[in-house]
Amino acid sequence: MRRINRDIYLKRLADREQNGLVKVITGIRRCGKSYLLNNIFYDYLKSKGIDDSHIIRISLDDDENEELLLPKALSRHIKSLVRDSDTYYILLDEVQLADNFAGVLNGLLKLPNIDIYVTGSNSKFLSSDIVTEFRGRGDEVRILPLSFSEFMSVYGGSVPDGWKDYYTYGGLPLVLAQKSEEAKMNYLKGQLKNVYLNDIIDRNHIQHEEQINAIVEILASAIGSLTNPLKLSNSFKSIANLNIADKTVSFFLSCLEDAFLIDKAKRYDVKGKKYLSTPSKYYFTDLGLRNAALGFRQQEENHIMENIIYLELTRRGFSVDVGIVEAAKRNEAGKLKRNYYEVDFIANRGNNRFYIQSAFAMDTEEKQEQEKRSLMGIRDFFKKIIVVRDDIKRKRDEKGIITMGIYDFLLDENSMEY
Repeated sequence: MRRINRDIYLKRLADREQNGLVKVITGIRRCGKSYLLNNIFYDYLKSKGIDDSHIIRISLDDDENEELLLPKALSRHIKSLVRDSDTYYILLDEVQLADNFAGVLNGLLKLPNIDIYVTGSNSKFLSSDIVTEFRGRGDEVRILPLSFSEFMSVYGGSVPDGWKDYYTYGGLPLVLAQKSEEAKMNYLKGQLKNVYLNDIIDRNHIQHEEQINAIVEILASAIGSLTNPLKLSNSFKSIANLNIADKTVSFFLSCLEDAFLIDKAKRYDVKGKKYLSTPSKYYFTDLGLRNAALGFRQQEENHIMENIIYLELTRRGFSVDVGIVEAAKRNEAGKLKRNYYEVDFIANRGNNRFYIQSAFAMDTEEKQEQEKRSLMGIRDFFKKIIVVRDDIKRKRDEKGIITMGIYDFLLDENSMEY
């Protein structure tokens, strides 16, 4: 398989070089964290002229390094390799396997010529808790499965064919190595059951496997839908014939988020400028795993497209919310009537913001009016974009609303900036 360059993540690592923090690469299992660290970032360091003796690479899931998992062994080993005052780059893969890894890295940070980069698969260790463990000295770089543009860089077929394969089988890099549709489906089903779900069950001591399987299936069948733990609890009763309390559902959702299998998008009131506590939307970080959860039976391209747009915005470094806009209008009797319209995504990055609608088709005037309605109700001057499934030429209407095709949006890194 040809090499896939993950330039956006390499840049994020390079931008953090020698910043005095532990660079922590997190993300769903099998999404390419180890390859980013041990191959792409390593090659980048070599291209800068860094000598191999100053790049210390250790894979802690390698049985040859088993002795380094013992207390203080990893620290002693690394310090023994630091022999001069030049900068040493420490690349540690699956660092959470080491005994007292937080203490080890805290100790190494005291050395003035150490620059540390680590990977891990558990956000409890490497995202939430690391802030506490390192007293603000952990710097997270989250990596997602392949984006559509990364996928197409090695696909070899047409863009429409690539789109169909991508929204069906997702962006886990090893999917590309599978030669047939059957092999791809079997790989994804096996990974979901034997790696992702089993890992979540073991890590969180979940006793009722059928319950976590059911919540994954229900979430998979309702991507892009507003929901909350109570609503999901009711769905268990009506669909899966399972009685699961909403508090238990909430716990399961947090487990799935911690494993990076799903992402939660909060709901934001644009006019009220406040977050609403409930309901929220949940998106899968990989569509192949989502489809595997449903046995590849339920593939509504419109909802999948929305999920892909969410992932692309997240990959580009945006904080993404789902929005609601209030529109008040008086009826013929003079009574004020309030209507609420959804904005699919509010994407924030620094001082910049974009409002984005995912519209599978806008082939009638009624549909165009419907998709633009919520955007028309927003009175600020941030850019408003509608992404449609059709491969259309980019255009801007008299109100400043931009419409573009999904291929244009995904394949051009700067598609939102023009």
